[in-house]
Amino acid sequence: MADKKTFHLPDLGEGLPDATIVEWLVKEGESVKLDAPLVSMETAKAVVEVPSPFTGKLLKQHGAAGDVINTGAALAEFELDPKAKQRAENAAGGHHHAPAEPAKGAGAPAPDDHGKVIASDEGGEIKKGGAADREDEGTVVGAVSSSNEVRTEQAGSVGGVKAVPAVRAMARKLKVDLARVQATGTGGVVTMQDVKNAAASGSASLPSPSGRGAGGEGSVGVVPSSALRAPSPGGRREEQRSTLSQSGKPMRTTPPSVQATGQPEQLKGVRRNMARVMADARDRVVQTTIVDDADLHQWLGKQDITARTVRAIVAACKAEPALNAWFDDANLSVTKHPHVDLGIAVDTPDGLFVPALRNADMLDARALREGINRLRAQVEDRSIPASELTGYTISLSNFGMFAGRYGTVVVVPPCVAIVGVGKLSHDVVAVIGGIEVHRRLPISLTFDHRACTGGEAARFLKAILDDLASPQ
Repeated sequence: MADKKTFHLPDLGEGLPDATIVEWLVKEGESVKLDAPLVSMETAKAVVEVPSPFTGKLLKQHGAAGDVINTGAALAEFELDPKAKQRAENAAGGHHHAPAEPAKGAGAPAPDDHGKVIASDEGGEIKKGGAADREDEGTVVGAVSSSNEVRTEQAGSVGGVKAVPAVRAMARKLKVDLARVQATGTGGVVTMQDVKNAAASGSASLPSPSGRGAGGEGSVGVVPSSALRAPSPGGRREEQRSTLSQSGKPMRTTPPSVQATGQPEQLKGVRRNMARVMADARDRVVQTTIVDDADLHQWLGKQDITARTVRAIVAACKAEPALNAWFDDANLSVTKHPHVDLGIAVDTPDGLFVPALRNADMLDARALREGINRLRAQVEDRSIPASELTGYTISLSNFGMFAGRYGTVVVVPPCVAIVGVGKLSHDVVAVIGGIEVHRRLPISLTFDHRACTGGEAARFLKAILDDLASPQ
């Protein structure tokens, strides 16, 4: 009788406690070879292909696309091929087949070959005229870390289409309209292969901008009154109450006694981990914020505000190294860094990513812009390596690209500080002999008051303001 084995989900990241199934690459009943791609999983940091730990037949899948599986929980069951050579369970580079101990923290070392990050061939290239040439996009800071339970969940439904974030990202990259894709996944979930098939056949391409005209496909218009009436069983249409007010705005149609409720949706992937990390930061960090405005009146010509802000942060790190540091709250120790690896928060529909701009202190203005564009493009494509989402020494949140002047941006341990940039404004400023209108950039600095003093933080902020005030 053939030997049967259960494969437990290995740790796919730095102590991440769970991962979401994106797509099974081997169906139940099919044979698979050792180290062949088995299943695509989404963690808080990347989409990972998990290789098969055995050569044999896949008997059972413990979960479908969209399900969240806990690290160490059963993922698949195999019937081993008695004629094939199997890897020894204790061999170097092999998989763990027993439930792992609960993660002690996000800093636990991660196995190197439990999965490989899927990265596009063009991941680091920026093509002229493409996404990288756009103006700075808004960025909001946060972080990512995951549950200690196995949950059976459905892929998130947006616009009536069920798909996990990685599939939606792939659809955007391939310019595929998910609403027109034929779903083959369990429960009507659109899989990664569905998107690739639609892209190859051209059957679900997004409409071109020229098609969005009056009366054309993709146009948005007023709902006709006939659409507000439903046919009765006898074929007659009965009047129904309109859901729009006379001014055309939505209004409630249920009686006041009926409680309005929404449909709960389980957080997954990046958003799931962001929720945990934010709560952890609240509990572990003494968050303290000081604010001021940088005067840009002396700037010569048009300049890259984000690149200038990064340069100013680098200058401040040199002037006051206490904020370019990590704080170990368990041992009450501080590690000051001689280099600046800047975490730049990038807001996406899938959640918040904080890629690290390595050695920002060694880059000129052009290299800074190219590095920022590269990281943003890789985040949008979900091709960013997991290693690039950790290890930054200080971070930046450019929330002012959306709205807001000042904010209590959140310090995520082990970092000591984060800089928040608000909305650029034109303010009336008092000068000797009268008043002038100056361009000013609001700066918020949140720091961990356990690791540095208010004086150190104030000097750090002043160094930022002084650098930004220089003409070029």
